[in-house]
Amino acid sequence: MLKYGDRIGIVCCSNGHKPSYGENLKRLETILLKMGLRVTFSDCIFEKQNGIGGTGQERARELMNFYRDDEIKGILDISGGDIANGILPYLDYDVIADSGKIFWGYSDLTTVINAIYAKTGKASVLYQVRNLLYGYAEGGAGHSMGKRLSGHEQIADSNGVILFRNTVINGGSDLFRIKYRFLQQKEMQGTVIGGNIRCFLKLAGTEYMPDLDGKILLLEAFHGMPPQIETYLRQLQQLGAFERAAGILLGTFTQMEAEKCTPTVETLIREIVGKDLPIAVTADIGHGTDSKAIIIGQELHLMEGA
Repeated sequence: MLKYGDRIGIVCCSNGHKPSYGENLKRLETILLKMGLRVTFSDCIFEKQNGIGGTGQERARELMNFYRDDEIKGILDISGGDIANGILPYLDYDVIADSGKIFWGYSDLTTVINAIYAKTGKASVLYQVRNLLYGYAEGGAGHSMGKRLSGHEQIADSNGVILFRNTVINGGSDLFRIKYRFLQQKEMQGTVIGGNIRCFLKLAGTEYMPDLDGKILLLEAFHGMPPQIETYLRQLQQLGAFERAAGILLGTFTQMEAEKCTPTVETLIREIVGKDLPIAVTADIGHGTDSKAIIIGQELHLMEGA
């Protein structure tokens, strides 16, 4: 996707960071520089008031400036929160469609990633580059079983492979290799859409919602207890998502898992979806600081035992 010496743009399309987060951003820049990636930050990184780092138009302009800048080879978002969908009407989708740049982000950036796919057909990566500030050996996203690492090792897996660099610069696939198991059925295939369930549903009824037909619908969440997650699943059901999708891939549901809630997400989804739709589960995609990445807008084929 990138090569040594490339310059990347860092944006905050959702909530801005507090000024006190500046030291962490310096650390992140140092990590990326050691990989050979030069960094340019947007002007809307830090909040101006109440979590807002700029108007929707201002944040969209910062993003589009990076798309139009030939020196910028990739764009990574380091935000999350609530307001990313505010930029959607102000993006130039023709410029994005013609660009060879890949957009990276997670959580609330689910709105931007899926809008880019819906409007342009281009793929984006569901991943938070700030994960590089927190190192874990192999363990599964969202869990504490991984061994905490530091310094140069913080992006290494248990085999000593540097996941991010090997994937992003050297063209490998380590960051995208996920483990999964099937809840029901044994195979699914389709283009992946979705991400954070709450944020994905912000697109319902808008021109930015991807077509659901034949898609693998990825769903994960940070906050949310059983009543909240059930209402999101019911909304998807009422949108016809489970009749139209080729399968469901469940990532981590951080709060529910941490509090060992019942009913579980697995129980809820099976009750709502029925027995015919393929459902798989992975602990490698979600809000954990050891989460891996998945490409939204790209074909995925999952098989039991593969």
